[in-house]
Formats: sequence, C-alpha cells, structure tokens
Amino acid sequence: MHKNIITLILLLMTCSVKANKDSAYVNVNGLKMYYEVYGEGKPIVLLHGSFMNIAMNWSQVIPVLAKTHKVIVPEMQGHGHTKDIPRAMSCEAMADDVSALLKHLKVDSADILGYSLGGAIAFQVAVRHPEQVRRLVVLSATYASNGWWPDVEASFKTMNADIFKGSPIEQAYISYGNDPAQFSAWVKKILSIDDKPYDWTPAVKQIKAPIFMIIGDADGVRYEHALELFKAKGGGQTGDLHGLPKSRLAILPGTTHIGMMMHTDYWIPMVNEFLASDLDPNPPMF
Repeated sequence: MHKNIITLILLLMTCSVKANKDSAYVNVNGLKMYYEVYGEGKPIVLLHGSFMNIAMNWSQVIPVLAKTHKVIVPEMQGHGHTKDIPRAMSCEAMADDVSALLKHLKVDSADILGYSLGGAIAFQVAVRHPEQVRRLVVLSATYASNGWWPDVEASFKTMNADIFKGSPIEQAYISYGNDPAQFSAWVKKILSIDDKPYDWTPAVKQIKAPIFMIIGDADGVRYEHALELFKAKGGGQTGDLHGLPKSRLAILPGTTHIGMMMHTDYWIPMVNEFLASDLDPNPPMF
C-alpha cells in the first residue's frame, strides 16, 4: 500500500492543471490558508487527501469541473502553500476553516467534494455548517474509524516518514519552504488524525444535504459502512415502487483507495449528473 501511494503521486504529478485560475491567501482561525478558484457557475469545493496538495490531488479533476462550475480549491492546514500552526490537526478544525473560507468568498452555499481525509472533512463541514452545504460528494472516506477494513486501520499505525523519504511528498514539503528537519514531525502530525477512534454516525445520518458516497470495490472502506449510510439516507428499497432516494451510492469496479484518483473517468460524469439533477425522487411505477 505504501508503495502504491508513491506510485499514485508520481502519476498525478505528470499532469498539470490547464485552466485559468485565481489564487490568494485568507486568514481563517489563525491559519493563513491558500486557495485557488477556477471557472464560473455553481460553486464546488474540492478537499484533498492526507499529504496532498492541489496539484497532486486535483490536476485531472479541475479542468473538467471548471467547464461548468466555479471550483474552489483550498490547501488544508500544513499542506501545500498553507503553513502549519500550533494547533492539533482534526477534521473538525479543518471543516471550520473551510466554512470560514466560504464566508470570506461570500459563497452562501456550495457543493462539497472530498477525497479520503478530504471526505472526512467534508462530512464535518456538513455536520457543523449545514447551511453552507448544498450537496455532498465523498470519495473513499469514512464517518467512523471502524469504517475502514481492519488491515487498513492497522496500517495507519505502521506508517511513518521513512516511507516518504525521497518521494514527491517530501520534495513538495521542502519546495514550499518547510524545514526538512521537521518532515518526520509533519508526517507524524498528519497521521495523528487517525490515532484516535471516532464515530460521527448519528450526526452524519442527520445531514440534510443529499450525499453521494463513492468507494472502490477494492477500496479501504468497508462496503457495509457505505451501505449503512446509504440506507439511512433513503436507500434500500425498490426505486420503481417507491421512487429514487435523493442520496446515492456507487461502488466502482477494479478500483482501490489509491486508484480512485486514477479513475476520474468513472466518477466525474456521475458526480456532474448528481450535482445537476433536481434530485426529486422519480414517481413510483405502480
């Protein structure tokens, strides 16, 4: 798995974002957050995964979504251009940062799309700031620590800075002006997010915004975990008899957790359709 992470980064870095952008910093919650904005239309916020930055995570996604959306892409605490601060890393705190960014941009409500850690942050944005979320798209992420397969949970405890030595992740960390001597501490701090068990199940099931949860059939996320949320959001019954639920679930074939970002051709069209539809349940046939 660790080698797969490095391979993914190398592949993604061969791509570049080819779209006009605006970039800036904004002071939110003691953080000087970097963000970029592309395109015009309904706003969508993209939240990257652990150790990632805009270029690494979203190079293949931004040019497609920016054709029809205003794409807002922040770099989270301690990632990319956004320097770390003496604050614990948590999905809750980073969700508050996203909320503050939207207020700064005078965006009342946006679609939120998050991958991996970004998906967990997206859940917390919807829990903590529901009025700012129109629709939620979560890629390869969990809302409880037991949502991961047991071997994935165990792997979090074995990961350390050594696996990233000489990798694009370490190179990017240094290129943004960080102290190379602090690289190990930085990796440890990010991994600390998964050190503590968490369970947001009751709050996530109460989210009012429609949710589209997407995992791979060889992902780190348990099928039952995704199904539990989908059933709570109206799934688990025949659409021809009862109409379609407003929320959706997709399990992509031949797709791993790392490979999710290599199969954008699978999920971007589904996400675009989800965001564009009125999501009124179809009338039953009988």
